[in-house]
Amino acid sequence: MTVKQNPHSAPTLYLAMELSNREWKLAFGDGRQERQVTIPARDQARLRQAIAQAKAKLGLPAAAPIYSCYEAGRDGFWIHRLLEKIGVVNLVVDSASIEVNRRQRRAKTDRLDAQKLLTMLLRYRLYGEKALWSVVRVPSEADEARRRHHRNEERLKKERQQHLVRMKSLLVLNGVNVPRLPKDWRAVRDWDGRPLPAEVLRELEQEQARLDIVVSQLKELEEARAQRLRTARKEEAAPAAERWALKLAELNGVGEDTAWKLAHEFFGWREFQNRRQVGSAAGLTGSPYSSGDSQREQGISKAGNARVRHLMTELAWRWLRFQSGSELARWYERRFGTGTKRMRRVGIVALARKLLVALWRYGAHGVIPQGVLIKAA
Repeated sequence: MTVKQNPHSAPTLYLAMELSNREWKLAFGDGRQERQVTIPARDQARLRQAIAQAKAKLGLPAAAPIYSCYEAGRDGFWIHRLLEKIGVVNLVVDSASIEVNRRQRRAKTDRLDAQKLLTMLLRYRLYGEKALWSVVRVPSEADEARRRHHRNEERLKKERQQHLVRMKSLLVLNGVNVPRLPKDWRAVRDWDGRPLPAEVLRELEQEQARLDIVVSQLKELEEARAQRLRTARKEEAAPAAERWALKLAELNGVGEDTAWKLAHEFFGWREFQNRRQVGSAAGLTGSPYSSGDSQREQGISKAGNARVRHLMTELAWRWLRFQSGSELARWYERRFGTGTKRMRRVGIVALARKLLVALWRYGAHGVIPQGVLIKAA
């Protein structure tokens, strides 16, 4: 049973922040009184001033502790680090876990959202309702910066595909269908054997120039990643994420690219206590719906890291091929191997969750999954 605390026992300032691109709505309270102010977005001086004024207006001492919260979003974690720097104990809250009114037409304004956040913060801090919402784990600045490498690589790969599709589409418009793009666009002939129009040639050459830039940048990123892994093999004090990448890449079926992404996106910067936390952080846990006589399974929650979820689904298919003798692969074949295509797709998600937990145990505790093949040194 949760023991309620007296909201008037210790003078404390509570702050909820509703963020937008132009202005921030700040809702202050002490458990008895509330006030709201609006400041320009990213104005650090006004933020400090608003906090000091709120303490004076609410009759709190200047040294009163401050607890705050804001929704995770576009601004990321720099605001969290700013608040901690000025002595505020802050929470970054998962937006999808915040309670909302279920009416079809409900009032929604920044003022109401800030007031709702403040109310939930008071419930979380004063009355110990820890299951009230989901709190986001904030990575260190170094860990967050390291994630830019593979995310930038993902974006460049999409751009490369866009340029390739665009050039092939231009050729198809002129009756040309080639398996590979030619090196000399001026040698290409249209459906009637004539040279391509000058405007089409100009657009193709511009697309080719942009594609060449993307390809060169991708090559630079791949070389930088390979160099960092070579350095991590030699140094004992290498970053945790890179040591995780080397560990995961030892398993058959887990390539260097996959190991790198899993390490920097998921395993390398956070600590898990049990398998439930691992599955939940990736959004691979079930969502049962049971009310009265109505009982059904709604599928996985998807309330986690989407990149890891997609990556593990792809890895699960590869696992069946390269680790077919492992206990995980045999479990899948026993349970879903003779089922329909739909059941096999459902089963691959279950395998992805089990595999993610197995990889965590392998990297964190050295527990080798049963029947797994290790690459030769």
